[in-house]
Amino acid sequence: MRFKFRYAAAIGCMLMALQTWADVRLPKIFGSHMVLQRRKPVPVWGWSDPNEKITIQFNNQTKTTKADKTGKWMVRLDPTEAGGPFALTVAGKKNTVTFDDVLVGEVWICSGQSNMEWVVKSSTNAAQEIQEANYPLIRHFKVPHDLSLSPKDDVLGGEWQPATPETVGNFTAVGYFFARELLKELNNVPIGLLNTSWGGTQSESWTSREAMDSFEEFKPVVATMPKTLEEFASKRLEQLQNQVKSVQGELPGAADVQQWSGADFNDAAWQTLRLPDLFDRKALPGFDGVVWFRREISVPAELAGKEMTLTLGPVFDADETYLNGVKVGTTTQTGQARTYTVPGGTLKPGRNVIAVRVDDQNGTGGFTAKEDQFKLSGNGREISLVGDWKYRIADYNRNPVLVNPNMTGTILYNAMIHPLIPYAIQGAIWYQGESNAGRAYQYRKTFPLMITDWRTRWGQGDFPFLFVQLASFNAANGTSATGSTWGELREAQTMTLALPNTGMAVTSDIGESKDIHPKNKQDVGKRLALSALKTVYGQNRVYSGPVFKAMEVTGNKAVLTFDHVGGGLQSSDKYGYLKGFEVAGADQKFHWAKAEIQGDKVIVSSSEVATPVSVHYGWADDNGEVNLYNKEGLPAVPFRTDTWPGKTEAGRFK
Repeated sequence: MRFKFRYAAAIGCMLMALQTWADVRLPKIFGSHMVLQRRKPVPVWGWSDPNEKITIQFNNQTKTTKADKTGKWMVRLDPTEAGGPFALTVAGKKNTVTFDDVLVGEVWICSGQSNMEWVVKSSTNAAQEIQEANYPLIRHFKVPHDLSLSPKDDVLGGEWQPATPETVGNFTAVGYFFARELLKELNNVPIGLLNTSWGGTQSESWTSREAMDSFEEFKPVVATMPKTLEEFASKRLEQLQNQVKSVQGELPGAADVQQWSGADFNDAAWQTLRLPDLFDRKALPGFDGVVWFRREISVPAELAGKEMTLTLGPVFDADETYLNGVKVGTTTQTGQARTYTVPGGTLKPGRNVIAVRVDDQNGTGGFTAKEDQFKLSGNGREISLVGDWKYRIADYNRNPVLVNPNMTGTILYNAMIHPLIPYAIQGAIWYQGESNAGRAYQYRKTFPLMITDWRTRWGQGDFPFLFVQLASFNAANGTSATGSTWGELREAQTMTLALPNTGMAVTSDIGESKDIHPKNKQDVGKRLALSALKTVYGQNRVYSGPVFKAMEVTGNKAVLTFDHVGGGLQSSDKYGYLKGFEVAGADQKFHWAKAEIQGDKVIVSSSEVATPVSVHYGWADDNGEVNLYNKEGLPAVPFRTDTWPGKTEAGRFK
């Protein structure tokens, strides 16, 4: 009897185990305070046990479905008008999930690189903007940074937050100011912002593998792109090994490396890099590993033997720092500013040697100090360390992991876009291009490729895609004379307007020459909103500045006509002078031109060009001097009238 009882009990436990139901769960982008898209079917999806019945209730709608054999399920709520707050309830066999304070309104994807990721608290007039941010109908969801070699079903985390003084500081600034304009002009229709952005990223990382493989120029690259972490690690190790061989041959032995911190070591055969800088951007592109740096300095006799302070600024990742072979400091925290005390008796009169061992395991590697941070100081004196340093690789990272969003294509699409699909949206706003400027000609094709890819995969037709043209910034002092990668990238962005339902906000006039992150994000948001109000919401708006239409040559003058003149052309200069125009003859040599407005035309000429062949406007990396507008205050789109060979024609994604 005892045996039978135990057997029966065991069978009962097994049956109970078989009847245990998994929790119903939804992707992390579903949550309390979220915004669902109005006037469109709204997909709601998630996971449960295979074949489990799921019931969804929302705003007087009840929908039921059954999970498939893998446990995935989906329903589509009927279109509804803006409103709320509502509750969304999803019930399965075991549990019920309820999301409160759900609004229905307009949902926009906010994506791109750092100028989209840039937050309100770092923007112009931040304190006042945060204090006045009482807009509970604006909701924001930040997708955490993540990378994947294959498409993921869910994001790592995140939560929907209403715009309040306590939360808005960490919202995407461009997205928030865009939403604020829409909220005002659409009579308080709720606005949801799905912020999926990452600074410094290339468009190829945001594009699916299938789309990349459909583009002939990408096919050879896609064929070598890793599909698994194991494959990635193998390829990465091979890449690092080859990089070491190409730079310096073989790795040094341990006995050799032990000598590198000393003052007497002969580093004449080492290569040179000007510091402070990141070695993995110029000298050793994409390199991860251990690199030593050495620099000789001359110390006046009166400082010999004195205690001093060595300042190196932030270092990525870890460092060991020596002076004349004496270790003066070590830090393992990546990006932390280094400040080390040089003990008395260490410095010698005349020649001294600083040696720094930098261990960059992943991502950015090197020194990011400002030049005035890079010094040896004390006793009322400063010795700048800015200048040429010797460097040599000691080892490469033998445990590669995915950390760099530009390591390969598709890895941001897989981890930060695919999990959002098919969440119902109105459209997308995009601010990116800086990281693609070196291959701007290819961007003419790859940017439209990415847009079309997203639209195809979302399955919501050619949804609106609005983007920001690159602002003025002295990236590499590019001009018409030397060639401008940023000018060519802006041209590629303008050409992308050939796609249906696209719009572009021009920002040449609100950039900052010395800062790639201009703080004025308010006007960026407003200009994107103007495009949305006209093209998406049907309002009668002038939404674009003047766009070059045609050129006629009369004698020594070029006569330019424009579309989108609005109420007429004007200059922002109080005397009416136009700036930013250049003209060239058949010799292709550009000269600054006199330009004046005559009605809806601009007349351009130069005493040095007898017969104009081409006109450039705002054709430079730093083109902030441009000042042609329409009467509505929207800036003209930079342009060139020629098709002469560009600086980036050979640039290709590798």
